[in-house]
Amino acid sequence: MRRVASALGTGAASLYRYVATRDDLLDLMTDSTASDYDLPAPTGDWQADLLAVARQARQIMRRHPWLPAMVMSRPTLGPHGIDLLEHVLDVLADHPAAHARKLEAFALLSGLTALFVQNETAAADTGATRRTAAYLHHVAAAGSHPRITALLAASPPDDPRDRFDAVLLHALTGVLG
Repeated sequence: MRRVASALGTGAASLYRYVATRDDLLDLMTDSTASDYDLPAPTGDWQADLLAVARQARQIMRRHPWLPAMVMSRPTLGPHGIDLLEHVLDVLADHPAAHARKLEAFALLSGLTALFVQNETAAADTGATRRTAAYLHHVAAAGSHPRITALLAASPPDDPRDRFDAVLLHALTGVLG
């Protein structure tokens, strides 16, 4: 609260005139980022439209490094989040999936995107991707894990950042049936 108050040029106690708790402030901050989405009319291609939403979410979460953790730990909907949910439901309006599945797709899109961004951020900060790849190659060369060896021989692992669209579409297609 003190950091936010300082950024606004006021005291922390003054913020409590507008928000009752720190949690309320976090919810407002999270919802305010949803105003960054461009929500054009659906094209009729639900996969392309949901990928467009997910790509925007990814960029928004990269601009706000605190946001992925909030999405994962404090799922909340305010006015901007409701607009986003309405857009996703509009994209899926003609899809035959049940309403509950469409809500699950919205949650999956948000959560999976947050996990990808958290993973990308951690890997970039620590070099974990390079270390993991090197370890997998070491394990494959040792020959004690034949399935890993066969997997790497058949198709070397891609950079997970390049797999975002494919993984998201697989998951959404599975949820929506």
